[in-house]
Amino acid sequence: MKAVVLGSGAWGTALAIVLCDNGHDVTLWSHNPEKAAQMSESRENPLLKGVALPETLQITGDLGCLEGAEMVVSAPPSFAVRKTGEQIAPYLTRKTVLVSVSKGIERDTNLRMSQVLQETTGEICKVAALSGPSHAEEVGLRLPTGCVSACPDRNTARFVQNAFMNDSFRVYTSYDIVGVELAAALKNIIALSCGICTGLGLQDNTKALLMTRAMAEITRLGEQLGGTRRTFGGLAGMGDLIVTCTSMHSRNNRAGILIGQGKSPKEAMEEVGAVVEGYFAAESVHQLAAKEGVEMPICDCAYQVLYHGKQVREVVSELMTRAKKDELLERTWL
Repeated sequence: MKAVVLGSGAWGTALAIVLCDNGHDVTLWSHNPEKAAQMSESRENPLLKGVALPETLQITGDLGCLEGAEMVVSAPPSFAVRKTGEQIAPYLTRKTVLVSVSKGIERDTNLRMSQVLQETTGEICKVAALSGPSHAEEVGLRLPTGCVSACPDRNTARFVQNAFMNDSFRVYTSYDIVGVELAAALKNIIALSCGICTGLGLQDNTKALLMTRAMAEITRLGEQLGGTRRTFGGLAGMGDLIVTCTSMHSRNNRAGILIGQGKSPKEAMEEVGAVVEGYFAAESVHQLAAKEGVEMPICDCAYQVLYHGKQVREVVSELMTRAKKDELLERTWL
């Protein structure tokens, strides 16, 4: 099968490696022709140091590589998905399967990434989402990893499953693309928050409390928007939340640590040196939660810290002293 991966970041590159391992004809496209030429010569992505790129992997900065592609994997940062969709639209056909692997919610429109792709490509082809607890660094090393291929059309979900699955990359299918994509976007905010806890010197009890209660509010928003509750307890939900909140591979976690230590969000992101999706997601989710009337205290506190300079120790106190509640009924006691 001819496959094109759009986006030469760590995640796009790791997925291109998986597809090459499975014997597909794979091209990795970079928006930067100079980076494409450099990677083609060195056979390494600087973002995946020590991982040799397969000799069969073609690397280019020319979108003409999309001609005749049966599967196109969209892997740019979330803020670049709209532009990417507009650029690739002329090359897609009704037979193409478009796979979104970017994690985020578009600012102002509040659209999920698959929705942005559908809108910009005129819904000419089926769109699926691939997500789960999957650090690119570990996928590139062929360490056992599990993801979810989500699409309301079961045949499309299975097509993506078959394309990616091998003995180190296990893929499940799901019809719940809404839940899978929302979980993917929201967990980045929580990973930032967990990093902030670490930077403050808070420890395991605090982070367990944060992650568990964060999943409760992620699930509330997800169900409100049409997601399925079980999705949030699965690989794309709790699985991805755990791996992103607990690993130093996570840019969101690393940026949060720096913020907790006293750096501004801008300084933290500059030091991390790569896109920190949780920062962008915090504003989008703040807008979406307000629009839907869903209470999301943890995400709201993250937004206040990231965008309005609120002191992190102040929001910790606010969260800990909120009104008493019943965990199962979500009911407040006066």
